[in-house]
Amino acid sequence: MSDTNMTGAATSLTVAVEKSNDPFGPGDLLYWKCEYEKAKEYFQAVLNQPAITLIESARCCNSLGATNAKLQNYEEALDNYHKQLNLLLKLQTSEKITNDIIKCYMSIGKVYCLKQDYVEAINYYNRALGLVLTITSASDLKSTIYKDLANLYTKTQKFDLATKYFTKALEIDQQQLGEDHPKFGQTYANMGAMCCRQENYEQALDYFLKAREIWEKSLTSSHIYVESMNKTIQKVQSKLNCMVEKHSLEKAHSSPTAATASGIHQGRQHMAQNYLLLWADTNIDQTNQDYENTLKQIRTITGDVIVFKERDACIDFLTDAQDDTKSFLIIKDNIFNQIIPLINDIPQLDSVYIFNDLNNLHDEWVKNCDKIKSIHTNIDDLCQALQIGVKQFNQDSIAMSFITVKEMTLTDDLNQLEPTFMYTQLFKEILLDMEYGEQAIKQFITYCRKNNSLSPITIDRFEKEYQPQSAIWWYTYPTFIYSELNDALRSMDGDIIINMDFFIHDLHQQIQQLYQQQVNSYHGKPFIVYRGQGLLKSDFKKLQKIQGGLMSFNNFLSTSIDKEMPLAFAESASTRPDMVGILFSMSIDPCLKSTPFASIREVSYFNIPDEILFSMHTIFRVGAIKQMNNNNQLYQVELELTSDDDQQLRLLTDRIREETSDNTGWQRLGKLLLKIGQFNKAEELYNVLLEQTSDEGEKALYYNQLGSVHSNQGDYEKAIWYYEKALEIEHKASPSSHPSLATLYNNIGSVYNKMGEYPKALSYYEKALELQQKILPSNHPDLAISYNNIGNVYNNIGDYSKVLLFYEKALEIRHKTLPSNHPDVATSYNNIGNAYNNMGDYWQSLSFLEKALEIQQKTLPSNHPYFASSYNNIGFVYDRMGNYSKSLPFYEKALEIEQKNSSFKSSSVGGVI
Repeated sequence: MSDTNMTGAATSLTVAVEKSNDPFGPGDLLYWKCEYEKAKEYFQAVLNQPAITLIESARCCNSLGATNAKLQNYEEALDNYHKQLNLLLKLQTSEKITNDIIKCYMSIGKVYCLKQDYVEAINYYNRALGLVLTITSASDLKSTIYKDLANLYTKTQKFDLATKYFTKALEIDQQQLGEDHPKFGQTYANMGAMCCRQENYEQALDYFLKAREIWEKSLTSSHIYVESMNKTIQKVQSKLNCMVEKHSLEKAHSSPTAATASGIHQGRQHMAQNYLLLWADTNIDQTNQDYENTLKQIRTITGDVIVFKERDACIDFLTDAQDDTKSFLIIKDNIFNQIIPLINDIPQLDSVYIFNDLNNLHDEWVKNCDKIKSIHTNIDDLCQALQIGVKQFNQDSIAMSFITVKEMTLTDDLNQLEPTFMYTQLFKEILLDMEYGEQAIKQFITYCRKNNSLSPITIDRFEKEYQPQSAIWWYTYPTFIYSELNDALRSMDGDIIINMDFFIHDLHQQIQQLYQQQVNSYHGKPFIVYRGQGLLKSDFKKLQKIQGGLMSFNNFLSTSIDKEMPLAFAESASTRPDMVGILFSMSIDPCLKSTPFASIREVSYFNIPDEILFSMHTIFRVGAIKQMNNNNQLYQVELELTSDDDQQLRLLTDRIREETSDNTGWQRLGKLLLKIGQFNKAEELYNVLLEQTSDEGEKALYYNQLGSVHSNQGDYEKAIWYYEKALEIEHKASPSSHPSLATLYNNIGSVYNKMGEYPKALSYYEKALELQQKILPSNHPDLAISYNNIGNVYNNIGDYSKVLLFYEKALEIRHKTLPSNHPDVATSYNNIGNAYNNMGDYWQSLSFLEKALEIQQKTLPSNHPYFASSYNNIGFVYDRMGNYSKSLPFYEKALEIEQKNSSFKSSSVGGVI
């Protein structure tokens, strides 16, 4: 639209607003003109008017939600939309109100998408979908929901589901719209973007060409959509050309020692490697012996070198790399002038090293490129500089967890603890408890060959020479074993950790054995070791807040008795604008029972005299934090190694063990991941376990757990598929009265309940109850769960007399079998209170909701997410009673907890828990 047309449209809209009596018109105009602060102020004033109706209040909350979303006030926006939803639910049901509720769910989903909480976004879009499927005249809304869900599944890399929903949207649009409608272009464009995420550029190009063809017919050739698509198509065609070119180069000059850029993502797609080494040289000859010798030297630092003969291919590779994968780039002088002006602002590029044997560099460009670390005229010096750079990067990348003094007391609620602290604690215990044989090593070898994670020569050598007593040597040997293991522990990549489990076990055991051999040489005297590294400024702020608390290094930890090199690392890190250089000064008492450590000089590949290596998950108590040399980006942090007998630490670790005590091995970890809401990690773990087992009972367990994962992710159809696979196995392997069948019936019922398919949900819940009544005592807690589930279904369909019947049966059992202040008793009180609220019996509702709150106040931390649900429910009752002065404080308390608690899930607010 031209400026003239824009001005004319604005004028027309202003006149229309002035002529109408719409009280929201002026606010809508301000919103349309992007004056969001003024729009917010206007809508708030309208909402505060005493004579406003319920429907107008809902409309106003919607406008405030949209405005706050534009202002990036996402928590306020969510609060606005939830208030709109509560108001709409009070109104008499009609098709218009139902449509508004659907749109409200979609709006909440969009806000969660903006927050990048895609699981919760999918949850709300599925609610919208469940409701829209009950309306025959909502095709346009249905199509929009399918498209939005498809885009969300693209973001979460569930490409099968994304394709399915894009296809459903196209089917609806083909029935409703003309064949050249612009909406088709947008859908095909989104499908192309999905294929790009999969690196399927040929299919992506087909979709992008379809999108452009439709837009050229329905829009002008100069339209921004068409122009933008032209650029996208050019970029994809360029990628395809580069891939063909590089593939030809790789075939012509195949070498086991170097990788070309083609297929690098594919070869590494399962690996946790967080850095790459690139070589750019226009005159490279891969058949030349000098070239082979040069690469051989560089491979003493890293396993792979990715070679580029063309500038554009190198730039494209860098810009397309994942944000958390950093690259070290060696530039030969013959390509320097072409590439340096283009790379300084590429965030995925960590460092540049110049190999200059012609001495012909442009001095000004060297000065202006901050990422150039050094210039070298011989390969030995270059390799030494690279080795230091890679070590510095690995030092800076090590994972840490922080536990404040206050958090150490919150052992009743693991959601309050930093997840990585629990992961590594449990990983360590599991790995050290398990036994490993030759099969584990063979499995790792197969994994490496499948994923190209090591050069074939290194894999063959590892297969022939590896012994448990050589673990430290292999850990320090210059291959990707070191970086992949530490990055897998940093990112908690279950696939790699499970395949390297034997190596982690052996590495720990060798450190333990060396510690036992060396401990007497310390003569019982404490000593200091040092570690220098960079910390992101955001992590340094966390560190400053935990003095007196605990921090753990979640990887294997390299330190030095000599201060000089660690200080140099810290000083180097302090020059980076996004980092603070840290010199850790660690006080070690060798007499304490703690994480083992050892001098590794005699068994390390590098034979460094002062290196002390600690096993994984070493925990320290944080002491003084002091600025060094008047430099506000350089600090010394004093740490003290904790004892395994440390009382506060023992409370934490005992609590973590309790949560998973009923399971063995990796099943313990999976259970913990599910409990604390780390569903992607749980899915990754269970898929690996499922692939490795041949035991039918274990398969049924893993299918069941994967069903739980997908149910929590909002992927309901896949959840049902997994539950039914588990059910199929249990039907064959177990008697018809086995309790596991009842569990699966309940699980399937819960998914259908979430999908809004209430008759199916009720059928499965009743199957579970019927089976439990045959095999369990009448007061068994599992019966209470089934009664509660059936009550939830009747609550959703509005049959409140039956709701109360089943909720009260659940409460009766819980009264008889559980302590009076048990959280499940509070859940029953909460559910009965909500049922009375829906029936309009507000005083009875308040009575039960307040009982639930009283139990929670006695048993839960003050910021537990359940409080948000209880406060919101009580506020809602007062709201419906017209007692707004009492409802507001409860809403405010609920919002305060929502904003403080990142683990809070809004689906529990205002509903049955």
